[in-house]
Amino acid sequence: MSKFALRYGWGYKHVVLVTAMVIGALFASLTQWLDIATIAIKDEESSHIFLVFPIAIWLIWIRRVRFRRCRPRASWIGFLLIIAGFMLSYLSMGYNENTFQAGWHGGAVVMLVGAVTAVVGTQVIVNFFPAIMILVLLVPIPGNIRLAIAGPLQNATARVTTLVLETLGFYVERSGNLVNINDMPVAVAEACNGMRMVFALVLVSYAFAFSVPLRNSVRIMVLVLSPIAAIICNVLRLAPTVILYGNAPQSVADNFHDIAGWLMLPLAFMMLMGATRALRWAMIPTYRFTLATQSS
Repeated sequence: MSKFALRYGWGYKHVVLVTAMVIGALFASLTQWLDIATIAIKDEESSHIFLVFPIAIWLIWIRRVRFRRCRPRASWIGFLLIIAGFMLSYLSMGYNENTFQAGWHGGAVVMLVGAVTAVVGTQVIVNFFPAIMILVLLVPIPGNIRLAIAGPLQNATARVTTLVLETLGFYVERSGNLVNINDMPVAVAEACNGMRMVFALVLVSYAFAFSVPLRNSVRIMVLVLSPIAAIICNVLRLAPTVILYGNAPQSVADNFHDIAGWLMLPLAFMMLMGATRALRWAMIPTYRFTLATQSS
């Protein structure tokens, strides 16, 4: 650490100061963080929150070489962010249903980013911006936004699943988001737990887009197409689940449903890898010409 500190300006004091500032920001907004954790634990559709910090740490790790080109400098902007986050939480706080939950939770996240910025400076934040931006998903998605996304997504998933099953020779009927097989109605929301996997798959797409030295146009394409990847993964999960619900004991279908849910994340990552390889095969420029993946 000493040689690194002498050459690049980093030292143990920065670790201590960042740790102290982060603890202070967490303590000042402890109620919000406890509420975020409670929502993530109790609401399955918000369980993607547990993936945010690991992915942010991963994005910092693969860019660790950037620490050599950005020296830490205390910044007053960080203190402004702390104040702004506190005011956002304070102004969003109401009583019962009058509380603006997104602003209340978001203020805590802004305070956390401000605590780090105050010690290391804006140059470091800019160099690790993808890891900072993903922290937005720590804020639980408001119910009205979640429903606005879930409705069309579930309808599209039900349509595609019905088409796939009919193509495979199964007699199924669809009524809204219900897929009937052997007089057994299976709701898309029940079979795939609504939005539980959608934001997790968006996180996987984001992690992939900024883990590989892709061209910016390809990164944007990956992020824009992530809802389509979510539909494909949900169909791959839902089609056999519907078949099992119609032809096997419910316990078997339930177990398959749970196991398949965990398999969707690595499957989505492999799909994205396959898509980039297909672009390269088609001789479409995909990767940036860099000397190291960490500098992407």
